[in-house]
Amino acid sequence: MFKDHPRGLQVLFMTEMWERFSYYGMRAILVLFMTAAVATGGLEFDRANATAIYGLYTFGVYAMALPGGWVADRIMGKKRSVLIGGILIALGNFSLAVPGMMTFYLGLLLVIFGTGLLKPNVSAIVGELYPEGGARRDAGFSIFYMGINVGAVLGQFICAWVGEKIDWHLGFLAAGIGMTLGVLQFATRSSHLGEVGNINGDSAAPDMIQKARRQFLMGIGLTLLIVVCLIMYYQFLGNFDIIRFASSTGFILLAVAILYFIAIIIFVCKDTDERKRVGMITVLFLGAIVFFGGFEQAGSSMNLFARDFTNRVVFGWEVPTGWLQNINPIFIVTLAPVIGALWVKLGDKNPSIPIKFGLGLILLGAGFFVLAWGSMFVGGGKVSPMWLIVTYFFHTVGELCLSPVGLSSITKLSPQRLVGQMMGTWFMGAALGNLIAGLVAGYIESFQQYMLFAVVGGFVAVTGLIFVVFYKPIKSLGGGIN
Repeated sequence: MFKDHPRGLQVLFMTEMWERFSYYGMRAILVLFMTAAVATGGLEFDRANATAIYGLYTFGVYAMALPGGWVADRIMGKKRSVLIGGILIALGNFSLAVPGMMTFYLGLLLVIFGTGLLKPNVSAIVGELYPEGGARRDAGFSIFYMGINVGAVLGQFICAWVGEKIDWHLGFLAAGIGMTLGVLQFATRSSHLGEVGNINGDSAAPDMIQKARRQFLMGIGLTLLIVVCLIMYYQFLGNFDIIRFASSTGFILLAVAILYFIAIIIFVCKDTDERKRVGMITVLFLGAIVFFGGFEQAGSSMNLFARDFTNRVVFGWEVPTGWLQNINPIFIVTLAPVIGALWVKLGDKNPSIPIKFGLGLILLGAGFFVLAWGSMFVGGGKVSPMWLIVTYFFHTVGELCLSPVGLSSITKLSPQRLVGQMMGTWFMGAALGNLIAGLVAGYIESFQQYMLFAVVGGFVAVTGLIFVVFYKPIKSLGGGIN
């Protein structure tokens, strides 16, 4: 699989595999743990609040990718950021393994900060391994994407079984052990990356690093001030509403992200070509929000549908709910090499970036239409898991059309000095999508299920059609990059 690829790809593959083991293993049981009865070791939150917390957590995981990319570009370098991020993730999972509300929220925060440092930068390093670009880079990202899903499969099998069948906190402990293995692997083998992942260009000058550190401290101070103001505001109101807070956070961060893109285009880009390409990244960012707003229902509404409305009994044994989330990564492990080889084989006939995005969104919408159809047969009983399996098949093919291509596109379109930050914007799009997914999942009890899934599917599919119809003007922004 790694033939004709840089040796460093193996290191990054394994690092990402263990990080995704930790993330998806923990994600598979998070909502289930929050909604489980106290008598069974859960927190017994109602579904609307649990999915809102889940949405805020997954939002934070991806939103921190933007400052994480900035820190790597300006202060620490990508390699050090990946190492420190992995350590924080492991500590976060170990904190979740300790019963108590304080350790629960502390654990979520540590995982959020750690993933913000690791996730965008390990992907950006993959892009730096292929300075020549081209189809070989896309193939490398497809292999890297396989590592994501190998980790997801292992994590969801092990952590879901341990958490649901033995003890929730031991499930979080298993996730922490996996991340620890990833940190040790990266620390001992990162020499294979050579100079890739270090700070370069003007940013490497000592005075520029010092300036960046001052800006970083100012940013932390401003963030703390905003947090204190929010706490005082909600104390004044006397009724903190997590759902309203999550919705407000989404609107505010979307506005901030748009302003960020405008500022980069106007004040940072050096010429028209750079402005157009960052403009194309902005369009892809909006598409990513819609895609992940649907796709990340897997951990919330689809996870609850699997637990409450899907027949999971096989030969008299009830399969853990989290195992059904493995359908997606198993499909990806199977199909990623095929799709990666297809992009290479097509050569000059390779579909353009907006066409791939449109196909990904349309296939995601088709999967939700299948699940909406299956939901109509629930009634007072449970339906076959085949409805979820077919849905995940459509979602998987859609993901392979969009997500690895999106990662690769960011590294190709970004100005070299801004790769980490631009990769962070991709994950910011995923962050807003995750937040939307959590909020939408809160309506699973108040809406008829088939209506919930049909509305999500329709919105996603229409967005995909827009990408396909307007692919030429979107493609023109890339200046020949496809």
